Amino acid sequence: MKKICLLCTLGVLLAAIPNFVDAQGNKESAKLTKEGAEALKNKDYDKAVDLFRKASELDRRNVKSLSAALQQRAYALTQQQQYQKAIADYNAALDVTPDDQGIFERRGYAEMMLGDYDHALADYNELIKRKPNEAHYLLYRSYIYEVKGDIANGIADCDKVLQIQHDNQEATARKQRLLQVQQAQPQPTSPGGIPNPQSSAQPPKKP
Repeated sequence: MKKICLLCTLGVLLAAIPNFVDAQGNKESAKLTKEGAEALKNKDYDKAVDLFRKASELDRRNVKSLSAALQQRAYALTQQQQYQKAIADYNAALDVTPDDQGIFERRGYAEMMLGDYDHALADYNELIKRKPNEAHYLLYRSYIYEVKGDIANGIADCDKVLQIQHDNQEATARKQRLLQVQQAQPQPTSPGGIPNPQSSAQPPKKP
């Protein structure tokens, strides 16, 4: 009888160990999260990212805090025109919060500033797939098409914007400019035959 009771007691203790460890982990995670929030407040982005990363390893509920810290550091890097580093942070943020569509927009902007229009186009395609009637996504994509020399798709996106916002002046001006380019140039024999109107294109307002 005593042996059975001893086994029962041992079983209860063993079962309690994971909960104890989890409680300790959550306590440490909470401490790291608090320190990370303070570092973020003080704009010490490197420290904040490191603390939130450690906190998220202990408690997956902190991945959103890690993502926010990465995005804030990326934004600061964008302000400093360190676009490649900013893109790396946005990539890391997407790894932990893949459903945060705002990251695609901010990364796309950094890619445009870097002149990486192919990746920027991919990000805005993803955004438009998720929100096909978001006018400013379409406006950004029309700009990318313009600098890439894709006149037809640039005009098509301007038309979509004007269907949503009839008085959008930016879409109207871009469409008129693209129509002039289209009319002034002979029909190309290959995609490379379309002139690149990059010199006259102006990006939409920053997201």
